[in-house]
Amino acid sequence: MSDPAPPRSDNLRGAAWLIADMSLNIWALSIVKAVGADYPSVQIVFLRVCVGLVVILPWVWRDRGVLGQGGQWRLQALRVGLSALTLAASFHAIARVPFAVFSALNFTRPILLMVLAALLLSERIPARRWAAAGVALLGALIAASPGEIAASWGLAALVLAVVTGTLAVIVTRRLKGTPEVVMMLVYTAGIAVVMAPLAALSWEPVAAGHWPFLIVVGISAQLAQLCFIRAHWLGDAGVLGPVSYLSLVLSTAAGYLAFGEVPGWPLLLGAALILAANLAVTRAR
Repeated sequence: MSDPAPPRSDNLRGAAWLIADMSLNIWALSIVKAVGADYPSVQIVFLRVCVGLVVILPWVWRDRGVLGQGGQWRLQALRVGLSALTLAASFHAIARVPFAVFSALNFTRPILLMVLAALLLSERIPARRWAAAGVALLGALIAASPGEIAASWGLAALVLAVVTGTLAVIVTRRLKGTPEVVMMLVYTAGIAVVMAPLAALSWEPVAAGHWPFLIVVGISAQLAQLCFIRAHWLGDAGVLGPVSYLSLVLSTAAGYLAFGEVPGWPLLLGAALILAANLAVTRAR
């Protein structure tokens, strides 16, 4: 038997948490894009999770009584491995491809998520949400302008991040009910352990002026992870998938304001279709 669909109020709260997650992630990725090409991606990931670990330690100490309630350690380990790959690939890609391209190709994730959620989690996806997702996907294809994207290692890393990131979401949903503090601690400490030897082998000295920015990346990303967990525990994939397309609007604005990346008409048309699809899903009863 599949779990009953969350009530509309939970889906709306899940959508709000997801928008907060996207905003924090875009802020962190903007910083990585600005300084990240100077450092190996595994080093940035290691620094990011080390800062995140410091951020959550007071929370871990306060709720230490529930740390033994994690369980499902194989799924936890799988989530850590997939997330480590996703972060390293994303940080490598964002420093080497335009922000709009990065976001547009990530729009295959919600479609893949909906399909996997239906197949692996037995979630019912109503026809109108499939239709909205189809409109949003069409907008993403228009926005991406595939003929203008040159093959590169940055693009290959982005494709890897899309696949592993989507699988990590599925695993996260299977861990629903695990205390949030356990999820955060295992995620952060686990990635730190995985990345430590890789970062040590490729370490580049960090410029003094970059430390404040990298610390902000760690804090923002850790807060985004909390928002991400709550979003996917409250809302179902059929709602959260289309809502995630709003990141195109946010990332396009960040690319323009921070990096002077002027959006062309395909990106603007695609963004309009994506926004319309999101409004149709979130306002429908």
